[in-house]
Amino acid sequence: MAGADDTGNLTFEQAMGELENLVARMESGKLPLDELIANYERGNRLAAFCRSKLETLERRIELLTADDGGGGRWTEFDGETPAGGRHGAAATAAEPSASPLDTESGADNELPF
Repeated sequence: MAGADDTGNLTFEQAMGELENLVARMESGKLPLDELIANYERGNRLAAFCRSKLETLERRIELLTADDGGGGRWTEFDGETPAGGRHGAAATAAEPSASPLDTESGADNELPF
């Protein structure tokens, strides 16, 4: 069983993998009580480690996005938005000319091809 202070050497992914294994062993119902308690304690340390890593990453993301013109607000990713479109560059583009199929503009209704 791993010691109490060894989570510092783990990556987030390693800690999550170990936590998943601990939970699976504990849910099997085949562990002696002492080992179950030791696994529970280790699981609590791993969960706290993972939670701390996630909170740190969340703060880093907030800092990285704080100066994006959005005041540090979380925004949804839009894969359809062209580069620069998030800050209004696409919205300020020139108005497109009337469509060749636009009947209101008085344009000829012939297709361009």
